[in-house]
Amino acid sequence: MPTDPWEALRAAIGSDLGASEPQTIDQAMVDAHAATTGDAQWIHNDPERARREGPFGGPVVQGFLLLSLLTRHGSALRMPEVGPVAMLVNYGFDRVRFLAPVPVGATVRVRGRLGDLRPKGPERAVVVLDVVMEARRGNAGAVDAMIARWCFLVVRG
Repeated sequence: MPTDPWEALRAAIGSDLGASEPQTIDQAMVDAHAATTGDAQWIHNDPERARREGPFGGPVVQGFLLLSLLTRHGSALRMPEVGPVAMLVNYGFDRVRFLAPVPVGATVRVRGRLGDLRPKGPERAVVVLDVVMEARRGNAGAVDAMIARWCFLVVRG
């Protein structure tokens, strides 16, 4: 009877993958994201108006900027060993939710768990990470600002 090449990874489902180092998101990052994507709403890119008229007391970070930071922060998560890997690529998201506004100047970090494994044969599988982006402003406690089920295609090699 052949052994399951994904057995070790399957056994790790639910395991804690750790957390990334904190990163502060400043107005320059928010403005650069707006210049790249066109998402230049005043709630993000006009600090004076956002303080005066906005519901959050100042400018907030774009959701897609937060989502894009998963690439940087996700690399810090400690994935279980899957053997020799020929390729590991972003496969997409099953779900993304923005739970709380992140004020410009907040510090974010990502923590994760191994959420699922979907074998697609002996050499390929979709690995699903359940990630949470925390945001902290000053001495206030961290809040869960974004959650996502992030999928990767793993090709063993």
